[in-house]
Amino acid sequence: MQNKLWTKDFTTITLGSVVSMMGNSIAGFAMSLFVLDYMESTLLYAIYIFLYTLPQIAAPIISGPLMDRFSRRRTIYTLDFCSALLYLALGALIFFDAFNFGVFALATFIIGTINSVYMVAFESFYPLLITEGNYSKAYSISGTLQTMTFFMLPLATVAYNAFGLAPLLMVNSVFFLIAAVCETRISDVEAVTKIPSAASYSAKSYFTDMKDGIKYLAGEKGLLAVTVYFMVISFAGGCSQVVTLPWFKESFSNGEYLYMFVSIFSVIGRSLGGLIHYKVQLPANKKFGIALFVYVSIALVEAFYLYTPFGIMHALSFMIGILGVTSYNIRVSATQSYVPNHVKGRFNGAFFMLNTVGTLSGELVSGVLSEFISMRATLMVFMLFSALCALLIIGGNKKHIAPIYNRNV
Repeated sequence: MQNKLWTKDFTTITLGSVVSMMGNSIAGFAMSLFVLDYMESTLLYAIYIFLYTLPQIAAPIISGPLMDRFSRRRTIYTLDFCSALLYLALGALIFFDAFNFGVFALATFIIGTINSVYMVAFESFYPLLITEGNYSKAYSISGTLQTMTFFMLPLATVAYNAFGLAPLLMVNSVFFLIAAVCETRISDVEAVTKIPSAASYSAKSYFTDMKDGIKYLAGEKGLLAVTVYFMVISFAGGCSQVVTLPWFKESFSNGEYLYMFVSIFSVIGRSLGGLIHYKVQLPANKKFGIALFVYVSIALVEAFYLYTPFGIMHALSFMIGILGVTSYNIRVSATQSYVPNHVKGRFNGAFFMLNTVGTLSGELVSGVLSEFISMRATLMVFMLFSALCALLIIGGNKKHIAPIYNRNV
């Protein structure tokens, strides 16, 4: 018999993540608009983005060993309670006109740090709430919910223009409070899975754990290849973030709206793909081949879709979305079910850190390259590089990756 996916714990964490994601999407985008409106400075906006992103480099890798020693469940709801207090305080400062950029910058750095640690804790705890044989279904739900946050951006714009930032931050505080309370109701499954004891934990223990985590990843050639390739995907994705919207704005009089309209088709594709993966189990012995095909196909489509007529862009964007969620589902369900519980935190910390490094590097390099060649050509170069790396890194390590991917999970 198929194990039940929608247990009390899985339902609770899913509802909690929905609430916090909705609030974060609305408040995060509104905060970006607020910085642009209040400061009227591109430099200060860049500083704001930098301060939010900076902790994402160090915090995941630093917190990884701790997430393998201490309660991830307790970390998750504690951080959500902290976020609730932080957003409430920030909203009150703005409401009472006590705002200054220094305080806002500090709060941004703290939010970035909290989010980075939360990501490692959540991704390491979430698999423990999935019953055997339901990883693919569970991550199809997770991927779909993450995609649906895109639809919060228009709502955030309307709400920000109508009410200002302070009420949105206070509403976000309530969302985080609800999520935290929900998460306290989750069973203490870590006691059952026997996470190593945190008693008498020391700096020496921490660095020993860090070394053990590095040794584990280095010894798992399949996981290492997947991690390195997804760093390449993030590198190419950083380029896409830098050049795609500016290209639309430069090429069309109402480019930002056309960009959003094309992007919606990608969101629709990801949402539909998530529903398909929830209903349909991919054949286990074909997953590696499907994944390699998907990696190469996404890169090739993204390399050339800006050269196609506007109508065809919609179809290609839809294809990127449906292939993208397939890539996500195969990778995350396979790796999270494969990595042992006692090193999940360190693996996820390293994975997120390398992805962030890849994204920032891609943004920087593509920004420089686009000064010498067109933005479309820049994106094409990055995506062709990603396709080549898929063949070399993923295809070249088939004997190591296929045993991880080709499983019923």
